[in-house]
Amino acid sequence: MAKIERVMVPGQLKPVSHYCHVVKSGNLIWVSGAVGAREDGSVPSDVGEQAKLALENIDACLKAVGASAANVVKVTVYLTDINDRRAVNEPRKAYFGEHLPASTLVQIVALVLPELKVEIEVQAILP
Repeated sequence: MAKIERVMVPGQLKPVSHYCHVVKSGNLIWVSGAVGAREDGSVPSDVGEQAKLALENIDACLKAVGASAANVVKVTVYLTDINDRRAVNEPRKAYFGEHLPASTLVQIVALVLPELKVEIEVQAILP
């Protein structure tokens, strides 16, 4: 059985519950849901900016275990308003570029903080 690494990534918002930022086992990687909040807890009001910040946080988590956007095979996006899909799509395109992961996007009732509008989680595989 592969060793399981549980990583808390410096510069990330502290978990609000019982989890770590990223888990790696062998060549498999799971990044916990990232939100558009800064390390100090501040949240931009614009959903596109929140998505960009969430993806920057995901990138830091991937880099912490030797991966990048090119290694992402699955992304799940949670929106509090499905009409924000277009605003979130631009930062996604900019982050993933030519890499097209499998994807799920769903509308949910709320996130952990009332000002949050988007949460993104990814799964990745190292070669």
